[in-house]
Amino acid sequence: MDTSVTIIGIVIAVIVAIPVYFSARTSAANKSKILSIKKKFNPTYPEHFDLTESQSNKTLTIDHKNRKFILMNFNPNQQESTFVDLKSVSSAKLVLTTDGNSDTILKIDFEFQDRETSKKITIPFYDFDDDRIKQISAYQDHMFAKKWLKIIQDSI
Repeated sequence: MDTSVTIIGIVIAVIVAIPVYFSARTSAANKSKILSIKKKFNPTYPEHFDLTESQSNKTLTIDHKNRKFILMNFNPNQQESTFVDLKSVSSAKLVLTTDGNSDTILKIDFEFQDRETSKKITIPFYDFDDDRIKQISAYQDHMFAKKWLKIIQDSI
């Protein structure tokens, strides 16, 4: 009886430990990627990016003091990071592209306007074609983008 309880306990511990191990390993790898991208854009003080949040393969970080912003997209199809110096930007807004006949969001972009040239800088945030969960993720990403738009506008 004691042997069977011990074996069942070990099996349950292994079943729980394996996903926790892989989750921790993935989290450490993502933190390492994020830190290396921060170092790329601010080699001396990557810790100045004082607010960092992640959702749906996207990580956004901002340096309030030096007014710098990075959007990192870890989408399996296209991994990229985009840097924006908020000192050179006069405004920011979200641009939604919807399906013609419905409210289905196809794309969400951050649009920044350059202070000197009035040129628009567009950074893709969400693309329906890259979304595996489709509209569920679109709503979550839209709310996340709205939250960050406010943070960015407060820093401009």
